[in-house]
Amino acid sequence: MQFCDDCGSMMVSRDGVMVCRNDDCGATTERDEELAERFESTTEQTGEELIETEEGANFEGKPTATDVVCEACGHDEAWYTIKQTGAADEPPTRFFKCKECGRRWRGYN
Repeated sequence: MQFCDDCGSMMVSRDGVMVCRNDDCGATTERDEELAERFESTTEQTGEELIETEEGANFEGKPTATDVVCEACGHDEAWYTIKQTGAADEPPTRFFKCKECGRRWRGYN
Protein backbone atom coordinates (compact mmCIF):
# COMPACT_ATOMS: atom_id res chain seq x y z
CA MET A 1 0.00 0.00 0.00
CA GLN A 2 1.37 3.39 -0.95
CA PHE A 3 0.41 6.72 0.54
CA CYS A 4 0.60 10.13 -1.08
CA ASP A 5 3.66 12.17 -0.08
CA ASP A 6 1.67 15.41 -0.56
CA CYS A 7 -1.53 14.78 1.43
CA GLY A 8 -1.15 11.34 3.07
CA SER A 9 -4.16 9.73 1.32
CA MET A 10 -4.00 6.16 0.05
CA MET A 11 -2.90 5.80 -3.56
CA VAL A 12 -4.32 3.38 -6.13
CA SER A 13 -2.72 1.85 -9.19
CA ARG A 14 -4.04 3.13 -12.53
CA ASP A 15 -2.38 2.40 -15.86
CA GLY A 16 0.97 1.56 -14.24
CA VAL A 17 1.23 4.67 -12.03
CA MET A 18 0.06 5.34 -8.50
CA VAL A 19 -2.67 8.00 -8.27
CA CYS A 20 -3.80 9.76 -5.09
CA ARG A 21 -7.44 8.96 -4.17
CA ASN A 22 -7.93 12.51 -2.86
CA ASP A 23 -9.55 14.34 -5.80
CA ASP A 24 -8.32 17.70 -4.48
CA CYS A 25 -4.69 16.49 -4.52
CA GLY A 26 -4.41 14.42 -7.71
CA ALA A 27 -0.71 13.60 -7.17
CA THR A 28 0.85 10.76 -9.13
CA THR A 29 4.06 8.79 -8.67
CA GLU A 30 5.79 5.83 -10.22
CA ARG A 31 4.55 2.48 -9.03
CA ASP A 32 6.97 0.74 -6.68
CA GLU A 33 7.17 -2.65 -8.44
CA GLU A 34 9.15 -4.25 -5.61
CA LEU A 35 6.45 -3.23 -3.16
CA ALA A 36 3.68 -4.32 -5.54
CA GLU A 37 5.10 -7.84 -5.76
CA ARG A 38 4.76 -8.31 -1.99
CA PHE A 39 1.09 -7.33 -1.78
CA GLU A 40 -2.10 -8.37 -3.46
CA SER A 41 -4.44 -5.72 -4.87
CA THR A 42 -8.09 -5.94 -3.91
CA THR A 43 -11.20 -4.35 -5.31
CA GLU A 44 -13.29 -1.81 -3.46
CA GLN A 45 -16.27 -3.07 -1.51
CA THR A 46 -19.62 -2.46 -3.15
CA GLY A 47 -23.23 -3.42 -2.74
CA GLU A 48 -23.93 -6.20 -0.26
CA GLU A 49 -20.40 -6.08 1.20
CA LEU A 50 -20.85 -2.60 2.68
CA ILE A 51 -22.22 -1.96 6.15
CA GLU A 52 -24.41 1.13 5.94
CA THR A 53 -24.88 3.02 9.19
CA GLU A 54 -25.79 6.53 8.07
CA GLU A 55 -29.29 7.99 8.28
CA GLY A 56 -30.40 6.92 4.78
CA ALA A 57 -29.10 3.35 5.08
CA ASN A 58 -31.35 0.50 4.00
CA PHE A 59 -31.49 -1.95 6.91
CA GLU A 60 -34.24 -4.12 5.45
CA GLY A 61 -32.98 -7.63 4.81
CA LYS A 62 -30.21 -7.36 7.40
CA PRO A 63 -30.13 -9.74 10.40
CA THR A 64 -32.97 -9.37 12.93
CA ALA A 65 -32.50 -8.90 16.67
CA THR A 66 -35.24 -10.08 19.01
CA ASP A 67 -33.41 -9.24 22.23
CA VAL A 68 -34.08 -5.47 21.99
CA VAL A 69 -37.11 -3.26 22.57
CA CYS A 70 -37.73 -0.01 20.70
CA GLU A 71 -38.16 2.85 23.17
CA ALA A 72 -40.47 4.69 20.76
CA CYS A 73 -43.09 2.03 20.01
CA GLY A 74 -42.26 -0.97 22.22
CA HIS A 75 -41.75 -3.34 19.28
CA ASP A 76 -39.34 -6.21 20.06
CA GLU A 77 -37.76 -6.77 16.63
CA ALA A 78 -35.16 -4.65 14.86
CA TRP A 79 -32.80 -5.04 11.94
CA TYR A 80 -29.17 -4.54 12.86
CA THR A 81 -25.66 -4.17 11.48
CA ILE A 82 -22.41 -4.48 13.40
CA LYS A 83 -19.42 -2.19 13.01
CA GLN A 84 -16.14 -1.88 14.89
CA THR A 85 -16.24 1.78 15.97
CA GLY A 86 -13.64 1.68 18.73
CA ALA A 87 -10.26 0.07 19.22
CA ALA A 88 -9.76 -3.54 18.19
CA ASP A 89 -9.82 -4.71 21.82
CA GLU A 90 -13.27 -3.14 22.41
CA PRO A 91 -16.55 -4.86 21.49
CA PRO A 92 -18.26 -3.80 18.24
CA THR A 93 -21.25 -1.46 18.08
CA ARG A 94 -24.63 -2.72 16.87
CA PHE A 95 -26.76 -0.27 14.88
CA PHE A 96 -30.51 -1.00 15.05
CA LYS A 97 -33.59 0.03 13.06
CA CYS A 98 -37.01 -0.84 14.48
CA LYS A 99 -39.04 -3.04 12.13
CA GLU A 100 -42.25 -1.32 13.24
CA CYS A 101 -41.61 2.44 13.40
CA GLY A 102 -38.16 2.82 11.78
CA ARG A 103 -36.49 4.42 14.84
CA ARG A 104 -32.70 4.05 14.81
CA TRP A 105 -30.36 3.59 17.74
CA ARG A 106 -27.06 2.04 18.59
CA GLY A 107 -26.26 -0.57 21.20
CA TYR A 108 -22.97 -1.10 22.97
CA ASN A 109 -22.02 -4.52 24.33
